[in-house]
Amino acid sequence: MATLTKLKSGFWRAQIRRKGQYVNETFLRRKDAEEWALDMERRIDRQEPAVTRRSRDAKRFHDLVELHRQDMAEVGIRIVRSKDFCLTALDEALGALKIADLDRERLIKYGKDRAKEGAGPVTVSMDFGYIKTVLSHAAAVHGVTLSTEPLDLARIALKRLGLIGKGKERDRR
Repeated sequence: MATLTKLKSGFWRAQIRRKGQYVNETFLRRKDAEEWALDMERRIDRQEPAVTRRSRDAKRFHDLVELHRQDMAEVGIRIVRSKDFCLTALDEALGALKIADLDRERLIKYGKDRAKEGAGPVTVSMDFGYIKTVLSHAAAVHGVTLSTEPLDLARIALKRLGLIGKGKERDRR
């Protein structure tokens, strides 16, 4: 059962403590708080992650990249230069896409485009690794409903096409 509290500001806070999880959110109207609380209780009962306001507002790939960056900064993990560069490039290339539009075909097209730009198999593989990091982070931490299966299928297709692969062995003597 959710606890609804009216704050001095006139807003309503909904708090849920259920099955070892705690979530809360603040709303302007009591009705909105009640609906959110009911939805969250159902999600917890189905063992789905609770949805936060930040993740609920995430509509595009750009939003997921920003969530990842904010969370890393929040816990004090500095994003290194190469990852920062790659996330920026991904944001420019895929940021405008809606999350639902990140399907297998679109990801394969992105991999082919990167290869045409001159990116080697290892670079394209790294790009796909960062895309998977952003998507799985959003799903695990923020409860964004999405699947990484299209990404995995696109990676397999690009590997078969020779656009994703390992680097060449070098003799280091």
